[in-house]
Amino acid sequence: MRKTFEIFYNSLQFAIGELSKNKLRTFLSLLGITFGIFCIISVMATVSSLERNVQNEFKSFGNNTVYIQKWAWGGGSDYPWWKYMSRPVPRYREMQPVKDKTTLAAYVAFTFATNASIDYEDETLSGVNCFGITEEYDKIQPVEIGSGRYLTPAEFAAGSSSVVMGHVIAEKLFGKAENALGKSISVKGKKATVIGLVKKQGQNILGGWDFDNALLMPYLFAGTFANERNSDPFILVKGREKIPVEDLKNELRGIMRGVRRLNPKQEDNFALNDVSTGTAQLNSIFGGVTIGGIAITILSFIVGIFGVANIMFVTVRERTSIIGLKKAIGAKSRTILLEFLMESAFLCVLGGIIGLLLVFLLTFFLTSVLKFEVAISWGLFLGAVLTCIITGILAGLIPAFIAARMDPVVAIRSK
Repeated sequence: MRKTFEIFYNSLQFAIGELSKNKLRTFLSLLGITFGIFCIISVMATVSSLERNVQNEFKSFGNNTVYIQKWAWGGGSDYPWWKYMSRPVPRYREMQPVKDKTTLAAYVAFTFATNASIDYEDETLSGVNCFGITEEYDKIQPVEIGSGRYLTPAEFAAGSSSVVMGHVIAEKLFGKAENALGKSISVKGKKATVIGLVKKQGQNILGGWDFDNALLMPYLFAGTFANERNSDPFILVKGREKIPVEDLKNELRGIMRGVRRLNPKQEDNFALNDVSTGTAQLNSIFGGVTIGGIAITILSFIVGIFGVANIMFVTVRERTSIIGLKKAIGAKSRTILLEFLMESAFLCVLGGIIGLLLVFLLTFFLTSVLKFEVAISWGLFLGAVLTCIITGILAGLIPAFIAARMDPVVAIRSK
């Protein structure tokens, strides 16, 4: 074991020495490996970070939550939008029958979103997203309050003009978000009082429940200045613990068909959407991107092998006489083989490390520009290092075998 370690150590020292002597050749070889690793890891890190953030945002919609809507989630050229266009939108009056008849749901809520202008003294914000919600909304979609309080059941029942404000809107209107508490504002001409602030969420990719830029208010109050039919309304249903979402959807389908009095021959005129629908589509999209990334990796892998192998063939030819001398004084073939493999692997690993350092710098830049954090996972990091080692070994394998099998007399005379 000790002898093997000494061979590895001496081979590594020799490889470093030889690489330092041929700086231009080493630089050109490193450039190819560095560029290859930089391209591969930067693309894969960005794609995996994007996928992770999108999946997390989808999970925020609720893994066991069903959205009863007019439109089915999806898209593409085969999306039957003409069929959905004539459907009626879910109505507030349909929420209670669903709540009364369901046995698999824990909570049911109704909500719609509308844009409105908000005024406070001389400040005006246009196009603010206002969510008109019912009492059990926060049980389905958690609302984390940063300061102040949330809406009470009495305020929901009375259609109170109390509102919960998003952090970004509060900063725009009042300079400092905390200054919004207790203030009286005008929402599309209707007076309202700010009773709470949603804890700052930060940017998200899908938009979704962008509470930073929204107002939450009782449905009955929102209905005084907006028409729910024109505001993309929907019913949210959260299933009980350990209830499969498909079972919940099947029950809701029967309830909604009864509420809308559809006969057995009529198609559903509503959509039952859940996170698994969007997740499946995302998995398909990112699966294709991942396959593309793997294809790029394999191509770069092959190009890297040929590039480093070419350098190693030249190196063997230059050191032919030195190899002969080493073998003449007792160096074994495996020692010569190991020296060249170590040099090839070290060259690739060094280029890979430089490439990874450049990717780390790139992630800081991308994180500041994009709406999500770009990071290199440990899996990608270890995969990059392993790829470099394998590339180095494969690239140096044939040149190393040629060097190891040289006849010492012929090698010495070649000088």
